[in-house]
Amino acid sequence: MNAITMVIGSMCILMIAYRLYGTFMAVKVLKLDDSKPTPAHEMEDGKDYVPTNKWVAFGHHFAAIAAAGPLVGPILAAQFGYLPGLLWLLIGAVIGGAVHDAVVLFASMRKNGQSLSEVAKEELGPVAGFCTGLAMLFIITITMAGLSMVVLHALENNPWGTFAVGSTIPIAMGVGLYHKKTGNLKGATTVGFILVMAAVFSGPYIQNTVLGEWLTFDIKTLAIILPVYAFFAAALPVWLLLAPRDYLSSFMKIGVFIALIIGIFVVNPGIPFPAVTKFINGGGPILAGPVWPFISITIACGAISGFHAFVGSGTTPKMLDRWSDIKVVGFGAMLVESLVGVMALIAATALHPGDYFAINSTPEVFKTLGMSVQHLPELSKEIGLNLEGRTGGAVTLAVGMTYVFTAIPWFEKLASFFFQFVIMFEAVFILTAIDAGTRVARYIIQDFFGEFYKPLKRVDWVPGSIFASALACFIWGYLLFSGDISSVWALFGVSNQLMASIGLIIGATVILKVADKRIYAFTCFIPLAYLYVTVNYAGYWMIANVYLNTASKGYNVLNGVLSITMLVLGIIIMITALKKWVELWNSPRYTLDRKHTKTA
Repeated sequence: MNAITMVIGSMCILMIAYRLYGTFMAVKVLKLDDSKPTPAHEMEDGKDYVPTNKWVAFGHHFAAIAAAGPLVGPILAAQFGYLPGLLWLLIGAVIGGAVHDAVVLFASMRKNGQSLSEVAKEELGPVAGFCTGLAMLFIITITMAGLSMVVLHALENNPWGTFAVGSTIPIAMGVGLYHKKTGNLKGATTVGFILVMAAVFSGPYIQNTVLGEWLTFDIKTLAIILPVYAFFAAALPVWLLLAPRDYLSSFMKIGVFIALIIGIFVVNPGIPFPAVTKFINGGGPILAGPVWPFISITIACGAISGFHAFVGSGTTPKMLDRWSDIKVVGFGAMLVESLVGVMALIAATALHPGDYFAINSTPEVFKTLGMSVQHLPELSKEIGLNLEGRTGGAVTLAVGMTYVFTAIPWFEKLASFFFQFVIMFEAVFILTAIDAGTRVARYIIQDFFGEFYKPLKRVDWVPGSIFASALACFIWGYLLFSGDISSVWALFGVSNQLMASIGLIIGATVILKVADKRIYAFTCFIPLAYLYVTVNYAGYWMIANVYLNTASKGYNVLNGVLSITMLVLGIIIMITALKKWVELWNSPRYTLDRKHTKTA
């Protein structure tokens, strides 16, 4: 196996899936009708509900959903070899992730862009709605704090990265204002993209100045700055900061991976990793569990992700200009993210296995593996940083991409530059998800607590927006500052995929109501059956073997209690859904059509 074969094969599969399966979902299953106005038009307020150009909406949505999952997940899962990760990225994305994102977006838009908890309440009843809202609060808090920790480690004492990432904020606001006043998207895009690139490439010069000293922050300082920034991203009008920043960042995200694809075609690196390793049965230095269920838990966003349900029932459904945009924004963005995951997997498996495990294992553990490093000493010298024992996946991606780029003769002396650039790129990649995720957390808080104080449910009520944004930032910001989230990071995989299961449950319910044929609901039932069994077994495995196992290094009662709570919430929602599905399946078709007409 070589990298070019993997890239071409993956791209062909994803393009065919978009053309055939994406069209089937849009036309036959969801019956998208552009003659009906979208919530962005019906409820336009210039702040949250804003009809948005299809490609700007795609840029925002892709930037928001493509967080650490498609970057870090495939790298960690490379412990099992390249084949398990590649299969899950492609099969999971086409059959599961793209369907999940499209149906969640559709379900939310049918209810005027409401959050998934509100949709669950209307589709499945108050019990399922309450459990969904509670699960979403759990999961979004863990997700935001966990993603932010990755950014902290990328920007810690890194003035170049801090300057480049920070510069995207005023640039995005300028682009948003210019586009709002003139409507000139091409001009705004061109100027914004040039300024972003200028900020990136001026970073090495900034870091050696007084400004560089001011921008050198430790982790605790960054842990305060990030939630403060996220507050403004959540509270300000979507067109002013969030949408243009995500739109511009998407150019960098897609551009870097296009550059990586070109680099792979030029260099054509081999894949020295075996198809499967000896760790597929468990006992690995990175992931303790077996390949199943942990391949589907570790690789989250690149195949299917519950975090996408937050975005798909949060910011994006309030922005789409036409119903048919769901195919491009929902289904299409997921397939592009799958390709990002494939590229990250290639970057990891292009390294020699010894180098890979030396980076992702502690020195003590690596000594027990019986492996030796190959190119890592030279790479460490060229980059100017000791790379051994830098666990977590982010450094591995930077090293792997640097390894590919510097194999091109023109770039062989630029290892340090490429490494730092990719570290910064990862921070931007993840930070855009934090923007949208915090805004979605604001919506969830307003929906959830709005049951007790009705004005909070109004997303256009300024005091409510400020309160909910501040509360969301305080909760995950506290976990981030205290560092407690590091002990519950392992919860992210299980909780994230549990959220995806909930999204598919609601999607299946909606399809049973609106589709011409009930059998179309199996587009959700099939991935749901696999994912629900997988996530519950993974949760049980972690509880029994890690969290509540006193002999385990990961023994943590809090993690165990949180895991049990989330799994119980998932079971309650599933039982409620099963009852509803039986009712819908046995109902006359015309009755469902009449109900849909009233609510759509």
